[in-house]
Amino acid sequence: MMKKQAWSVLSVIALSAILVAGCGSSAQPAGSNEAKSQFEDKLVIAGNGATVEKLMKDEIFKKFNEKHPNVKLSYVSGVSTEIVAKIKAQKNSPQIDVAIIEGGEQEKGRTEGLWQPITATDIPNAANVADDLKVLENSGVTVNFTPMGISYNTDLIKEKGLPVPESWNDLARPEMKGNLILTDITSNFGRSALIMLAYANGGSEKEMEEGFKKLEMIAGYMPTFAKSAAQLQQNLQSKTSAYTAWTMARSITQKKAGLPLEFVFPKEGANIVPNVAVMVKGAKHPEVAKEFMNFLLTDEVQSMYASKLYYNPATKVDLPDDVAKQLDFDRTKVVNFDYAVLGSKTGEWINHFNKEIAPKVGK
Repeated sequence: MMKKQAWSVLSVIALSAILVAGCGSSAQPAGSNEAKSQFEDKLVIAGNGATVEKLMKDEIFKKFNEKHPNVKLSYVSGVSTEIVAKIKAQKNSPQIDVAIIEGGEQEKGRTEGLWQPITATDIPNAANVADDLKVLENSGVTVNFTPMGISYNTDLIKEKGLPVPESWNDLARPEMKGNLILTDITSNFGRSALIMLAYANGGSEKEMEEGFKKLEMIAGYMPTFAKSAAQLQQNLQSKTSAYTAWTMARSITQKKAGLPLEFVFPKEGANIVPNVAVMVKGAKHPEVAKEFMNFLLTDEVQSMYASKLYYNPATKVDLPDDVAKQLDFDRTKVVNFDYAVLGSKTGEWINHFNKEIAPKVGK
């Protein structure tokens, strides 16, 4: 009987030792597999294509996977309007977890209830985002931004003796005829230019009459309104246009690619175009979505946005002097659009544009 009891005790001790040894061998260093167990194994992100998609896939995804190797990352490219429309169509069964879209489209999605609100606990790095970049109702987080303005081809204006633009009203000067391309106002670029024409003439997004008057004049200078940024870019590259209204980030990118472009932040000021990361309501992978959004606000990624895509970072981060100089502009002249007004009025503006402005093209 004593031998049997002694064997039982030894068995318990041996089993306990095995269990302890097993627990010890499964412990993981902090920040490696310990972290991955709390996240889902897949994440679908939507955002702009071209250089944005390349940076995301080639660098940002790889850096994220160094921390979370079990997460399979997928990317859906498109312009912001397309992405929001796709998310709305998938509302009952979301196929996208995180979208990175322009502020105006983010606000449109917010009013339609497409985004999951976030908290400081969800995304701790959101506390580092500048106050003027905060998103309504915590419905997303700004990850970068770039100012609107006017770009011009330095070679063409010298060759043709054209003026260097300083004001939004310069877009309505007679010299612009045959030398200007703008997008229509379904595009953020065209809509921003329209609103800034209103501001430059005593109006605002709440009082658009003067902006439409200027745009009607401008319509007569152009053979057509472009439908996309790609069309603007094509016109600039083919030298069929000397001027356009778009963002500083696109202007610098095209200059780096060899186009002789300069960017002007007009004297009246201009709006900024924020790129906002949102988590889709009902997302299938919410925990890793939060982690990825938080990762976009790290110094490492913020520096990538600045040095690779020429977007201004949303947080305070030290940048190389040459990059900081390129991205500098007068922040005191930023015009903060009321996105609630844009969300409620854009449809009305587009109807007015189609009826009253588009027919005046080339006349």
